[in-house]
Amino acid sequence: MAPHPTFREALRFWLKLGLISFGGPAGQIAIMQQELVERKKWIGQSRFLHALNFCMLLPGPEAQQLAIYCGWLLHRAWGGIAAGVLFVLPSALLLWGLGYVYVTYGDVAWLAAFFDGLKPAVLAIVVAAVLRIGQKSLRTPARWSLAALAFALIFFAGAPFPLIVLGAALVGWLGGRRWPAQFDAGAGGHGHGGGAGTAADRAVVDDAAENAAVRPSWRRTLRVTGLCLVLWAAPIIAVGWWQGWDGTLAEEGVFFSKAAMVTFGGAYAVLPYVAQQAVVEHGWLSAPQMLDGLALAETTPGPLIMVVQFVGFLGGWNHPGALSPLWSATLGAAITTWVTFTPCFLWIFLGAPHIERLRGNRAIGHALGAVTASVVGVILNLAVWFGWHVIVPAGERLDVAALAVGAGAFVALHFFRVNLMLVIAACGLLGVALAWL
Repeated sequence: MAPHPTFREALRFWLKLGLISFGGPAGQIAIMQQELVERKKWIGQSRFLHALNFCMLLPGPEAQQLAIYCGWLLHRAWGGIAAGVLFVLPSALLLWGLGYVYVTYGDVAWLAAFFDGLKPAVLAIVVAAVLRIGQKSLRTPARWSLAALAFALIFFAGAPFPLIVLGAALVGWLGGRRWPAQFDAGAGGHGHGGGAGTAADRAVVDDAAENAAVRPSWRRTLRVTGLCLVLWAAPIIAVGWWQGWDGTLAEEGVFFSKAAMVTFGGAYAVLPYVAQQAVVEHGWLSAPQMLDGLALAETTPGPLIMVVQFVGFLGGWNHPGALSPLWSATLGAAITTWVTFTPCFLWIFLGAPHIERLRGNRAIGHALGAVTASVVGVILNLAVWFGWHVIVPAGERLDVAALAVGAGAFVALHFFRVNLMLVIAACGLLGVALAWL
């Protein structure tokens, strides 16, 4: 069994994750799968998938919530706080810097070219993760069918992501009662003995470990809810009292608080609504600026929903009121980021103890195991979408160089188990060299 990491060791990992978490949720989940489950063995495979299933049902960026959950499993509340903050802090600081360069110089193409070199590496990480998670969770025809159906529904029919996940849970719940062998935990799922004997599950936190020591109670629920709500609302109330409720900063805080409640299905499900409100209704930025912000968010680490920070920055810059443009933009970026990601801590700290207590329930295990299978199909859809944009950028001709770099990265990761940081660094340097040539 792997030794329990110290809090300092975990901090180093969460900071590294925040710096290299490219590729949206698929890439970020893939990195955590490879590092936490396979290399460090801090979290067992079944425990990791159990947490992932829960996070997929929540509003907000599922990869950040998964990091909070894993940090909470390792070091309770402070571990969850450290994981969640460090997951977005490097991206927030980098995007603030890019926003300043954008409004000052108007061109960050040179930096985008650098990040383009990392995209094939992210694609290789995602594909390797889909294969590994699939091998561990798709061990029966029923689960293979659920994964294939989930992929088909979201890729060809554009079905809403939450409906796919809820439908899979219902199928697992009902199917497990009729055909338990097809949905049982022993087939790669959760609950009793779900993979406890595999190498990946001989981890610090695995299925053989006891349930989390934090037990749910009404007192704890009220305490966590009250504290998180106060922290969530405090900046909005402060800027509303200071600048007025019709000021840009207060309007951004209120709007993005509401948006954080409805971001089911990933950033792409809510970005059209955000763009329409920010550009047309509020006039915080122009449509071309919104597209530029999306491009910046896609080429930097962290969740794609970080694009809202760019919106908050431009809103403050374009409507500074009595403040300087830079000061107003900085406050706009800060309050937007705060109200977008603070709710994630509320969802996890409230729900994780309940989810942990359900791990031994066979019926719940069947339902969540079916969700795992559907999530494989969803991640495959993200991998195909991301891969298409990397290999055939902007719908143009095939990018042979990106395809070659991605294939080389996949071989290094999947077959030779080369260190993830070395692969990312090598691909970044190759991207710079190719852009120079």
